[in-house]
Formats: sequence, structure tokens, C-alpha cells
Amino acid sequence: MVKFLRTPLRIKKCLLLVVLTVLLFSRTAYGLPPFQLFVEITPEGGTLRPIAGNYAGPVMINKRITIEGGGHVTIDGNGDGTVLSVLAEGVVVRGLNLINSGQSHDKVDAGILVAADNVLIEDNTISNTLFGVHIKQANDTIIRNNRITSIDEQESSLRGDGLRMWYSEGNLIEGNEFVAVRDLLFSNSSDNRIIGNTIKNSRMGMELVFSSDNKIEDNLIEKNIKGIALIYSHGVEIRHNKIAHLRDITGSAISIKGSSKAVIINNKIQNCAIGFVANAPIHPEHIFNLQDNQFSYNDVAMYFYGEKGGHRINGNRFENNMTDVVVSGSSSAFDNDWHGNYWDRYEGFDQDGDGYGDRPYNIYIYSDRLWMDRPMTKFFRGSPSLEVLDIVERLAPFSEPILILTDSKPKIK
Repeated sequence: MVKFLRTPLRIKKCLLLVVLTVLLFSRTAYGLPPFQLFVEITPEGGTLRPIAGNYAGPVMINKRITIEGGGHVTIDGNGDGTVLSVLAEGVVVRGLNLINSGQSHDKVDAGILVAADNVLIEDNTISNTLFGVHIKQANDTIIRNNRITSIDEQESSLRGDGLRMWYSEGNLIEGNEFVAVRDLLFSNSSDNRIIGNTIKNSRMGMELVFSSDNKIEDNLIEKNIKGIALIYSHGVEIRHNKIAHLRDITGSAISIKGSSKAVIINNKIQNCAIGFVANAPIHPEHIFNLQDNQFSYNDVAMYFYGEKGGHRINGNRFENNMTDVVVSGSSSAFDNDWHGNYWDRYEGFDQDGDGYGDRPYNIYIYSDRLWMDRPMTKFFRGSPSLEVLDIVERLAPFSEPILILTDSKPKIK
């Protein structure tokens, strides 16, 4: 901008005439001026503040500039590829409305592609684009306070991901709202922070594949099919999130497969089909630490399969769940470290007043085994017939009930 001001008046008039001529004759099929032109005439390191209105995309940014849309600038991709691609370091994109990307899943047509480091994407609205934000081999980028929705598809699997991150590290995803997208997918991306986002009415809140040492904090995930899934992702921290209203029969708030050293602390998991599901640690170091979480009003609070023990499960609250702990087949949750959890079904006393029950809390398998082995009977959970069967089995079991866990020091409310 400074260079432009120092340019002789005659040259400035010529440049402005060229701009006006191009704007007059370079309209798109929609009659919109191409936004790419304004990017091209903005100098390196400069700030572009377009006049409020609608502009045509796609747009490619190949130099370090700042774009300030103020919430009143719309870029229409006209259904062709990605609406805006950031290919230079240090770019700032703020206050734009991005609409109408292409519809190709294979090409990952998105609202914004970030393929450079140290980029800031802030306060934008992205709608009717297949994918929302695509971060591709980009590091130390900030995606903050954006509102993102996918294409209008009733079937969530046909939408694109609200956020797709691939081989990227050190990024901050903060304060965004993802509504009616497919997933938030992190692939081969480590050391990122996903903080304070809202993900709702989608398929999966977050899926991490080969993405270790990420931090997931203070997010709201609700009314999706599934919550957070870790697949071969180690050392992930999941703290202070609320995951609620995942009512699909296969829906789980947090699921872990082939991962180790997960830290799951102080989360609220409410009204889900399954709260937490995980397989056994194959090696001793593959343990999880579940502490101070609240599991309430879930069909199943925790489900273990192939369980061999080793997880630390301390200080959690189990309230008003249909079933607190379920194991598959011949598995058992007995060898985990169950300590200091609150169980609303505990019937013991605290005579010494230390805040913990005087005797351990044991969970056995009674008639629950019926609906564990035959999922179709889940429909009858809570019905008088199955409740009567459950009471009869507890009073006079037909066979020795199986002990699946013992909390050595249950907390008293």
C-alpha cells in the first residue's frame, strides 16, 4: 500500500483504469466480479478490505496478505473445486462468507484449503461446501471462531468433513461451530489442540487415526452418531468435554482401539447409547487413565471387549445409567484399577465418615447377560418382564453370577 501511494499520479491513474476495465469485462456467469483480481493487486504484506458484496471464486492466495471481510463479503465458488486456497505462509483470512464449493469427495472440494504454515483462519462462515476446512501438510495454523456447515444432505455419510487435517502438526482448532457435517478427521497429525469447539447434528465428532499426542479440551459434542474415536493414536488427552445425546444404537461417546496412554479426565458423558468403549491393553504400557468423569443417563456407561485389565479408573461418577459396566464374551473388567468411584447402586455405609464405603462394591453379571449376548433384547430393557427376571436372578440365581469388577473403595455421595 505504501509503494502504491508513492507511485506517480499518472501511473496510479493507469492502474485504476486497468482495474475498472477488468472489473467491467471479467464478470462471471453469475455476473460477479472475480475476487482473485483483488488478491493479485494487493501487495505482499498488505491488507485487502473489499467493498461489501458478492464476489466470484475460486481464489488462490500465493503471497502473505491479510484479508478483512468484516462479515459482509461473500465469495461464491460456483460449484467448482475449493472456494479459497491458501498456499503461502503467514496469510490471514478473516470475516468472509464462503459458499458453493465443488462436490468431489476425491478432490476434497472445500470451503478453505490451508497448505502453508502459520496461517490464521478466523471469524468466517463456510456453508454449502462439501468439506469445510482442509488442512494439508500445514503446521502452526490457527482455525478460530468459524461457523461451518456442509452440503444439505439428509444422510450424514454423504456430506464432507467439517475439518480434515492430514500430516499437520502444532495447529490450534478453537471456538469453531461445526453443524451438519460428516466428521472432524485427523489423519497422521500430532501435537494439535482442539479446544472449545461445538460439533452437533453430524456423524462423528472427532476421529483420530495415527494421530498421537493431541489435546481435546472443553468441546461440546452432541446429537451426533458417535463422539470421539481414537484409532492407533497414542498419548491423546481428552479433558473437560461434554458429550451428550448420542442415541444411535452403535453410538459411543469415546471409543478407543489400538491406542495407548490415553488420558480421559473430567468429562461429562450423558444420555448416550454407550459412554466409553475400549479393548484391552495388549502391552502393559497400553493403559488408559479415566479420572473424575461423569457418566449419567447412558444405556451403558462403559463397555470392554477382549479385556485383560490394567486401566486406571478412579474418581468417576456413575449415576442413573441403565447399566454401568458391560464386558463381552468371556471378558472381565476385574483386573483394572477401580478405586474411589461413586456408584449410585452402592448399598453400603460409611461408618468411619471418611467419605468412602466400608466395604467394596462388586458388579456381577445376572440377567444382564441376556441382552449383552442378544442385542435385540435391548428393546425390552426397563420393561417389567426383564426387571422381574433380573430380581429373580439376584435373589436365586440359576448359576453362579460372574464377578466382573470390584471397586475397593467406593465413594459415598
